Amino acid sequence: MNDKTKFEIEFVIQSSPQLLYQYLATPSGLSEWFADNVNSRGELFLFIWDGTEEEAKLIKRKSDEFVRFAWEENEDSTYFEMRIIVDEITKDVSLFITDFAEEDEVDEAKMLWENQVSSLKQVLGSK
Repeated sequence: MNDKTKFEIEFVIQSSPQLLYQYLATPSGLSEWFADNVNSRGELFLFIWDGTEEEAKLIKRKSDEFVRFAWEENEDSTYFEMRIIVDEITKDVSLFITDFAEEDEVDEAKMLWENQVSSLKQVLGSK
């Protein structure tokens, strides 16, 4: 088993942390930009893309700050996290993504996040 490589990317988002959090932590918010459809039963989230289903467990969250999910199929300690960072001085809001991918798939995974966050920005009316 190859160890996955951790990577982080940051996106500036023009939104309030409270509104942005709703799109990161709720099934209805996530289904507007992250997956075709999202359902949840407690801490278990079911993400659906083109008829394919993947389950993730919400393992950590702090309101208006971050959510961390772990894919159920992964047998390692990897996760993906979406963290909201507000600059103390400028009050700019950033979405900080932490994820893991096979070493030769990191660029592809980053591109996927860029596409997803681009959809999120459209939903939010952010540039």
